[in-house]
This record gives sequence, C-alpha cells and structure tokens, in this order.
Amino acid sequence: MTEVRPGTAASAFLWERDEEITTVQHAVDALCADRSSSGGLLVFRGEAGLGKTALLAETRHIAEQRGCTVWSARGGETLRSVPFNVVRQLLQPALISLMPEEAREYLGDWYDIAGPALGIAEPGYRQADPQGVCDGLVAAVRRLAGREWPLVLLIDDAHWADEETLRWLAAFTERLDDLSVLVVVTRRPKERDGDGARILDTAVAAAGVSDLNALTPEATTGLTRATLGPHADAPFCREVWAVTGGNPYETVELLAKVRDSELEPVEARAGELRALNRSARGGGLVARLEELGIDATRFAWAAAILGTDITVDLVARLATMGHGDAARCARLLCDARILTEPDPATARGRDGELEFVHPLIATAVYNSIPDALRTAMHGIAAQVVTDSGLGAAAASRHLLQVHPDDDEELVGQLRQAAREHLAVGASDAARRCLERALLEPPAPEVHARVLYELGCATFLTAPATTIEHLQRALSMPGLDSGTRVDAVWRLSQALLHNNQLEEAVRTVEAEAARHEPGPTRLRLQAVQYMWEGLHAGEAGSADRSERLAALAAGCTGRDNAERALLILRGFDAMTRGESAEEVVELCDRALVNGRLAPGLGWTDTEWGIELLLMLTAAYAYSDRLDRAESLCNEAVRAYETAGWSGGHLALAHAYVGLGHRRRGRLREAETALRESVRLAERVGRGLPLYWTATCNLVDTLLARGHVQEAWEAAERYGFVPPYPSTIIIPDPRSVRGRLLLALGRTKEGVNELEAAEKAAAARGHHNPVTVPWTADLARALATEDPARAGRLAADVRRQAERFGTDTAIGEALRCAAALETGQRAVRLASQAVTYLEASPCQYEHAAARVEFGIAVRSAAELRRGLALADSCGADSLAARARHVLDSEHGLR
Repeated sequence: MTEVRPGTAASAFLWERDEEITTVQHAVDALCADRSSSGGLLVFRGEAGLGKTALLAETRHIAEQRGCTVWSARGGETLRSVPFNVVRQLLQPALISLMPEEAREYLGDWYDIAGPALGIAEPGYRQADPQGVCDGLVAAVRRLAGREWPLVLLIDDAHWADEETLRWLAAFTERLDDLSVLVVVTRRPKERDGDGARILDTAVAAAGVSDLNALTPEATTGLTRATLGPHADAPFCREVWAVTGGNPYETVELLAKVRDSELEPVEARAGELRALNRSARGGGLVARLEELGIDATRFAWAAAILGTDITVDLVARLATMGHGDAARCARLLCDARILTEPDPATARGRDGELEFVHPLIATAVYNSIPDALRTAMHGIAAQVVTDSGLGAAAASRHLLQVHPDDDEELVGQLRQAAREHLAVGASDAARRCLERALLEPPAPEVHARVLYELGCATFLTAPATTIEHLQRALSMPGLDSGTRVDAVWRLSQALLHNNQLEEAVRTVEAEAARHEPGPTRLRLQAVQYMWEGLHAGEAGSADRSERLAALAAGCTGRDNAERALLILRGFDAMTRGESAEEVVELCDRALVNGRLAPGLGWTDTEWGIELLLMLTAAYAYSDRLDRAESLCNEAVRAYETAGWSGGHLALAHAYVGLGHRRRGRLREAETALRESVRLAERVGRGLPLYWTATCNLVDTLLARGHVQEAWEAAERYGFVPPYPSTIIIPDPRSVRGRLLLALGRTKEGVNELEAAEKAAAARGHHNPVTVPWTADLARALATEDPARAGRLAADVRRQAERFGTDTAIGEALRCAAALETGQRAVRLASQAVTYLEASPCQYEHAAARVEFGIAVRSAAELRRGLALADSCGADSLAARARHVLDSEHGLR
C-alpha cells in the first residue's frame, strides 16, 4: 500500500498506486540519466474521481525532487471549443517569463508561426496553415526542451483538450524518440467521440496505458482510519467502501464530511453515510450549494460559465453583484470545498484566480443552471470578455451557446471571431463560428458572404465541405464580382483536390461565359485551361492545345493572366513533346527579370500552386534544371517561412526530389521524396499530391536499383490502379510498368506499359521523357516481338528529336542501342554517350557510359561510368560496372 505523506490532500488519492508511482519514478530516472536519452510517454486512464490529478501531482513532486522542470495544463469540459487552450497553458508561463527578444531567439523562424497561437505574438495578415502552426508548436517545445532539460509535461483531463492541442500532442509524441522530454497524460475512457477521440487515440497510441482501479475494501479501511482515527470500526469502514464504490474522490469527500459533522465512525452511525455522500455530488451538491444562499449560487454559476480565468472581479461583473458580495461568496465557496485557489506549484493560475476543487463539481454546477438562464449568462459572458479587451475569438465560445435570434450583431461578432481564429491557424474554431452564424441566420444580403467565408475556412482541411459551402454561396445573390470570381476559383481548386476535375473545368468554364472579354474573363479562361491541362482523361486535347496556342500567341506577359497563359502553353507544349526551345522561350516570357512576378509567388493565393508546378515541370523536362531547381528551393523556403507545412510543402519537396532525380542526385532525391510522402500522408492518401510524391519515390528507387524497396513503397503507399484523374509527372503507368518489369513480372509490365500508351495517345502526350513507356516497352518486347520493338525504338527517337533535348535524344539512342548488336550497337551507344554527356541528367549519362563500356569492352569507360554511378547513388548500376570490371577478361 502506498505510504502517505501526512497533511497533503493529494496523498489520500494515492492509496494502492504503488505500481503507477514506480512507473513514474523509472520514467523520470530514465529522463534524467542523460541529455541524449529518448523521451517517454505515460498515460493514466480512469473514470472520474479515481485520482488521476493526484497522480500527476505526485509526478510533479517526484520530477521536481530530481531537478526537472515541470510544465502542466488541464483540459476543461466547457473549454473544448477554445483553440490552443491546453497547449497555451503548458507553454505560456515559460515564454512569458522570457523577454520578447529571448522568446523570438528561442523559437527562431517559428516565432511568427507559433507565436500567435500561443498568444505571445500578433498574427500575420493571411490565413495561417493549421498544419504549419502545429509543426511550429512542436518545434517550439523542442527548442524550449533543450533549454529546460530535463523537462516533464503534464496534461490532465486530456479527453477535454481542444482539438488543436490534441493535434499538436499527436505530432509531438511521434517524435519523442529523439527528444528528451517526458509527457504524462491522464484521460477518462470513452469520454470523447468524433475527430477528437481519434486524434487523442493517435496521440497516446505509443504509450503503455495504465488503467486506474477503484480502491479495494482494505485500502478504503486504511484510508478511513488514517483520516478519522484508528478507532473507526470495521463495519463503518466497509460501509464507506460500499457507499463510494472505492472511488477515491468520493471517499475523500465523504470522510471530510464525516469529520466536519463529527459523526462517530462506528457501526451504529454507518447508516448516515449515504445521505452524506449524496451531498458531495449531483443533486446533493446542488442542494448543498443552495444552502449557501442565492448569492453564492449565482457566483458558482458564473464561475462555471467562465470555466477558466475565474477571478472575483470577472465573476462579479457576470453575476451582476458588488465586489464585496462577490468576495464574500468566494470565501463561502472555498470553505465549502466547491472552489479553491489553484496550487501555485502547477503554474496554471495567476494571482487572484479561482478554480473548482474537482471537474466533477464544475460539471455538476454547470449542469444545474436552468437552460434559459445558462444561455443568457453565456451571452452576458461574451460581452464581459469582449469589454475586457480579449477580442471576439475569446468571446466566441460563449457566443456559440447563445440561441439563434436573427441577431445581425451576433453574426458580425462570429464572423470577426472566425477571422481571428483563422489568423492563428484554428480553422476548426473558425468553422464552428461561421456554422453558428448561419443558424442565426444572417441577413439575406450577407448570407452568401458567410457561406463564402465558411468555404474559405475549410479550404485547407476539408475540400468536400468547402465544395458544398461555395456552391451554395454561388447559388445565392450577395457576392460582389471580385468575391464571386474568387469563390469560383477556390471551388475549382477544392474540386481538383477532391478528385473532381471534370466538374472543376465545367465550373470555371461556365463562370467565364458570364463575363465580357477582359482581364476577368482571361483569368478564368487561364484557370480553365490549367485544369484541362491537368486532366488525365480529357478528350479532344488537340483542339484544346490549338485553342490555347492561339490564345497565348498574342500574350506578351504584361499581366499575370497573360503570364499564366504563357506558362500553360509552355507546359502543354512540353507534355506534347513540341520543341523544348519553344517551351523554354514561353516560360521565360512568363517571368519578370528571371523571377516570378508579384502576385504569382508561391504563397500568393490568386493563382495557386498548380500553375507554378507546371512551370517548374516544363523547365525540368526541357533540361533547364537550373531554373527548375531555383523555383523548387524558393517554394520550400516560402512555405517554411510562412508555416505552410501541409499539401503545399509536400508538393514543394516532391518537386525538389524531382529536380534531384533529373540531375542524377538520387540519394538526395530519395530523401526529399520520403519527406514529401510523410507530409502528404498527413493531408490524406489518394489525393493528386500523394500520387506525385509516391510516383517519384518509386521512380527514384528504381533508378537506384532498389527494386524490392520500390515494390514495398508501392505496396505501402497504394501505388496501384486506379490512377487519379489528374496528370502525374512522370507518368504513373509508365513507372509502374517499369517496376513490374524489374520484378520479372514481364507480362504484367507489358500490359501496364500498353495502358500507358493508350492513355498518352488519348491525351496527345508524346514527350518520351515525361511518359517514358515507349523505350521500356521496346526493351521488354525485344525478344518476343523484335519487329514491334524496332518500330517503338524508331518512334521514341523521332519523338525525342522533335522535342530536341540532349536527354531525350540520348535516352532514345540508348534504347536503340539495346536492341542492336555488333558495330551498330556500339555506334548508337557512343552517340548516346555524346548526347548525355551534354545533358544535365547525370544518372542517364552514367548508364550510357556503363553500357558503352560493356559494348566496347573498355575498362576506362567502365571506370568512368562507375565513378558517375557512385556519385549519383545508382547502386545497381555501379554494382553492374564493378561486376564486369572484376569478372571480365580482355577489357581494354
């Protein structure tokens, strides 16, 4: 049985907690052993009143005895709608203790991203990316942990934490292996449902959960005698256990009432225990509260409405009573063990603040408020919070509880609160505010605007929800022309990301038809062509390309609509295998002094990321890797600086990986692409960005010769048909066909490459570099159908010469050489080396060198090829060169 430290209230809750306390001691010892020790996560789960909070208090005591820094926070039942509430409790005390310049120094680049969410910095001017803010909070704790080691984080009642905190916790606990921090969490089972429950389960999945049990009869007897004296007889002690069910909180409260009432702890008085226990909870607690008088009841109700930051002054204003009366009520409620001053050791409360003795009491008091009065008090609380200068966002949790009543002012307050929430990355909180505003409902002239704002609020997190709101907004009057065009643009983007590309095209096309010729119509036409250009299933592509070419022919790049059309024309020409020189010339005209024009930057929202990725791909596959790499690196910097670490950053890393792959830096490509997949998985599988990351990763692993790894990645990440409706570069059918061939599954590989042939023909995509099915299929058919293989090799050479890059022509010559023998094969291999030596694509150059060295039996050429292969990270190619060098005789 756990020994009790006499005189401490928490100690009574620690009976029969030896095993849990030992677990804590071992975890703290492991944390303190070395700065390089990995972090830990402990989760204690139990029903209300089983002593979770007391166990955290004991954890604090153990940790502080060993010299640890301890930060703590607690979720609140009525505070789940307050974004970042719990993580702010954890971090604010440490950050506020720093000078502003110190806080900025410790948080570094994350200060402007995480600072607003933590309430220590003003938000920026644009909507913050929720995932970026989450990553910023993770980085904030990581940096502070290095300063505060050894650090212990305590989170009580995590089942009531806000979703923003839970997302941070899930991301943070994933990375504890390389961070010396101990996280201890308490939660109730089955208290949370929906997304909150899923996120919380994810956050604590890696922990060994300890389930807390009720006290045994023996422990209850020991606790009773420790509290009331050894003269408490056995029948009385057994009745204490029977009445409380061994619940530590109820046992402690009941024994306190026995002591206060001077009830003799003997069998003859045991029958009075049930009545005393009823007064400690539920209706009995409410009756006891009413006995303290109407003023004390009003004070307790107001405190329950506030839930946090409970001060006598604030409660007095909410309960409409004088300060003196309020102070008297506070003392009464503290004496009655309903309210208490926070434990200074927890650092949760500021001077003059109060909190409820236990969450069970807070819940009982809150639920005891008559429904109509509770709603009215929330309305008054919202005004009190607003008048205190805390802003609409702080008042919004109260506004959400007010009954709809056609209140235009309330709609305005909720819209302002949503804007404040979005500025700090709390899109779910913004969504709740705007959904509540719709229930008011808004006046007809602003209804569409609220729907538009709601669509914008969910844009980064829920494309399907965005679609619904924006379609409703566009069906109603009330949007001015500029807002309507923006709504159409955002709707089309959401449809794209929801894999509804055909509808995205129709939506923009219909809106363009509503406008007279001019800049707005030109912008919409450009967006239409952009979505059509990304649509893998579009028919009539030749006509579309002709129309796009005609529209772009008159563009000089004088504004961003014209620049967008030039980029789209360049991308289209690249995918169709037209002259690479013309592709580069079109793309260069879309730049201003070699840089992206203002308004066309990576974080500008008017045009979106897709256009710039098309520009990057056009340069990358036209052998202008300098421009492509500059754009990719600029994208990563822009998104990391802005804290956009969701889909945008995932795509930026994918294209960095593409740049490395094209350059022949295969190790670096693999690293960038694995990071892209990691980021893309957080956004969601099956989306175009996920396909881009996984397709390029599989392609890079194949280039490295890691065939089994490529197959495992394809299986793990779902790189299998059906393919998305958007174009993925390189072509996923071609990449999967190459993978199947490498695995020896020739028939399946040929089928996949023939499917790639049909899809490319339907789209008019004849660039043998972006859709490389032809060369692979020719090699696969070399033995079985040499005539067809020869025709395919001739086709790929003709397409390559039309496109005109050294890489395309060199690769076509490599394919032709593989199908020949004797001096013709040698001559073609030599020509391939010549072209690829001039190409920026070093992997292909290395492969050509090795193949030429084998063809002419030249040790010098093989060594040159081996050196290139090693520098690229092309392990299989290097192994092939070594094998020939080591085993072949007669090399020159």
